Amino acid sequence: MSFTIQDPQTEAAQAVNAILCCPTCHSDLEAHAGGLCCSQCGRNFPRVRDLIRFVDQQFYSGSFGYQWHKFPQAQWGAQSDLNLHNRAGFEPSELAGKLVLDVGCGTGRFADIASRAGATVVGIDLSAAAEVAQRNLAERPSVAIYQADVFHLPFKPESFDYIYSIGVLHHTPDCEKAFKSLVPLLKPGGHIAIWLYSAYNKWYRMSDLYRKVTSRLPAPWVLAFAQLAWPMYYSYHGLRKIPVLGRPASRFLRYMLPMPLDLKDGRLRVLDTFDWYSPKYQSKHTYEEVFRWFEDCGLRDLRVLYEPIAVSGRKPL
Repeated sequence: MSFTIQDPQTEAAQAVNAILCCPTCHSDLEAHAGGLCCSQCGRNFPRVRDLIRFVDQQFYSGSFGYQWHKFPQAQWGAQSDLNLHNRAGFEPSELAGKLVLDVGCGTGRFADIASRAGATVVGIDLSAAAEVAQRNLAERPSVAIYQADVFHLPFKPESFDYIYSIGVLHHTPDCEKAFKSLVPLLKPGGHIAIWLYSAYNKWYRMSDLYRKVTSRLPAPWVLAFAQLAWPMYYSYHGLRKIPVLGRPASRFLRYMLPMPLDLKDGRLRVLDTFDWYSPKYQSKHTYEEVFRWFEDCGLRDLRVLYEPIAVSGRKPL
């Protein structure tokens, strides 16, 4: 039977069910009325609100669960298509007929794109955002969503043709370890791509100071702080119009209070500000560092993609 895909007779359902395993002992799973259980260690994985839970809490990712329940489809649209291309480097035609893993799927915006391209997509998220993705894609027969931990994934080795993680792994306690946990799940000849925050540009130094406080605050408090991005947009662009001193003053304002002030959509400004200041973990990386991870895992055909830090590679046949 299928656990998240509606029609148990579809090839998609069979493909997803065939790769599931216990994230603890990697044994086969058995279905029961309330979800799944491990045939060996006996661990139970309940189905709650139409979602199989391979974790029983959100751990360090609670701010994302809050965020995506507040903004369930705010980032959906043409920009997401462009981001998937620029940050993962995959063309839609490449994904057709492939089994794809979306790591940190959030509200499911990239899973939506990949599935429309003809892929069977498995999305995982540690946070309660998985519930939002499940709702957003409930009518999509080629998508399966699970709440799961990237360090203990419930999939058998060499299961996926493509794996991508866009803007997620740098929010884990150990970005390198998180990346290296994904490579064994890739089929020989399969492709993996990640996009991480860049360590080259130091514009975020002031925000790192603020984050020492904001990352410890309750999510509603941080969201209230993020509302500053709404009026700051007008202050910033107003300053830029003042002759002589306007541009230096606007740059100083942006340095002292880093926010996405180039976004015209005020709701997206608030969302991106919250997304920056609320997570517990937020690491930045260089190409030299990330290339070493890929090489350590034996990946080949490494590519630098359009937006730093974005790298893709292929597992040898």
